[in-house]
Amino acid sequence: MTEADFTFLRLLLQQRSGLSLTADKRYLAESRLGILCRRRGVADIETLVRELRLSRDPALENAVVDAMTTNETLFFRDQTPFNLFRDVILPERLAANAASRSLRIWCAAVSSGQEAYSLAMLIDELGDRLAGWKIEILGTDISTEILEKARTGIYSQFEIQRGLPIQMLLKHFQQAGDKWQVSQRIRAMVTFKQHNLLDRNDQFGRFDVIFCRNVLIYFDVPTKVKVLEQLTPRLIPDGAFLLGAAETVLGLATKLVCDPQHRGLYRHAASAAPLAASPAPSLRPRPAIGATLRG
Repeated sequence: MTEADFTFLRLLLQQRSGLSLTADKRYLAESRLGILCRRRGVADIETLVRELRLSRDPALENAVVDAMTTNETLFFRDQTPFNLFRDVILPERLAANAASRSLRIWCAAVSSGQEAYSLAMLIDELGDRLAGWKIEILGTDISTEILEKARTGIYSQFEIQRGLPIQMLLKHFQQAGDKWQVSQRIRAMVTFKQHNLLDRNDQFGRFDVIFCRNVLIYFDVPTKVKVLEQLTPRLIPDGAFLLGAAETVLGLATKLVCDPQHRGLYRHAASAAPLAASPAPSLRPRPAIGATLRG
């Protein structure tokens, strides 16, 4: 790949998706776009870039963005945010929303869906206590290809082994050949939509909880600021906003602040009082998130 082609691709990715492709990631671009060329029957990356320059075909540009997007995820990834959701955030929201009997959650950059389904399984543990409640989990991602996988809820044995507790597998999955599919009940709790985090999102309404984990790390500082400015208005005043363990809003957002009691949890600056200390309702049977299936 020539330096000029690499520069063009870096600018294209920045404009279309916000991805910041640093100079040391040239090898990554060559590897992933080489695979794309073979899939599309294109001779080489030079030919691919020439087509991009001449046609500015949105479908081709989307294919390049898809190829360069990192879709690494797993069930109950990092564990701590899910423990926090189960033990603190969920009881808080159920108490606050007792009158409306509704709960809305947004998983931004949801990739192949494991995060959204993990949350749905935790909510399902409440059983009849949520009878009559309207539960909405929205999963969005820029990649249309990865969203198709998420909608099917079908995962390989390798993907199942990464983070999924054994009892969750037995309760919420059916075997589909040599793979596993999330139950229809859990899949019905989640809606997947294509969305670029740089675009307007007011069509989605507002949410009690927003998960935007492990995506800001791929953006430069101005893009991080823009993404947080887009997401913050979608959070209700006393809602919960979660980032990845290596991410922060410090120096990036003035309207979100760290919850003093819980790492990785952020609140609107105007309503950043600590979470209520009242006892949380028990989520029986309590899922042992750390007990994963071993192959």
